[in-house]
Amino acid sequence: MLKALVTDVDGTLTDRRRRINTAAVEAIRTLVDAGIEVVLASGNTVCFMDGLCRMIGTDGTIIGENGGVCRRGYKGSLHIAGDREICLEAFEVLHDHFAGQGIDLELLSAQYRFADVALARNIDPDEARAVLRDHHLPVRVLDTGFAVHIQAPGVSKETAMRKLAVDMGLSLDDMIAVGDSENDIEMLRAAGVGVAVQNAPELTRSAADWVSKSAYGDGFVEAVKKYYPDRFSR
Repeated sequence: MLKALVTDVDGTLTDRRRRINTAAVEAIRTLVDAGIEVVLASGNTVCFMDGLCRMIGTDGTIIGENGGVCRRGYKGSLHIAGDREICLEAFEVLHDHFAGQGIDLELLSAQYRFADVALARNIDPDEARAVLRDHHLPVRVLDTGFAVHIQAPGVSKETAMRKLAVDMGLSLDDMIAVGDSENDIEMLRAAGVGVAVQNAPELTRSAADWVSKSAYGDGFVEAVKKYYPDRFSR
């Protein structure tokens, strides 16, 4: 039996307008009440994730900043991965480059981030990657569809999931991961079961063991009912 579920938030528990799917919330609460550990995994900040966990009803176990931070439960110690200084250095390089094109980079929630740098999606991620390669900066640029993130190498939702699995006393085979974006690919491949919702791009879907027929939050509910049928048979 799958003992823990790790799920992305935006595009996976929401609709296309980022409104949270209430059926997905009910499904999560059903799992939590049955003793299944539910981990919310996102590119968002810890403070955002804490509020979301409270409202949904999980125990506060999170992966934030695309794996840059993770924590088991509200009272657990926050684990910070990577080097934010290299991300900030990369931001300065991109800031100077795009300023030459008349584009002002917008930092998102910078004062609340511990590991990565998040930017508004007003730049071409491929161009940003090329610029940083030319400057020999060893960072990763992620386009989540909601923001552009600069990450230190070796940091991902997968690495955070592995850390939490140890903290939980579980193996990755005990875990199911659900997502919709390129920043979910590693964790879908690493989990015992990886699920992509229908709105995911082809690269993400190809990394999954199963793809839902429905998109967004409805696809999440479909996945949960498929892999935990005994919890939804009544």
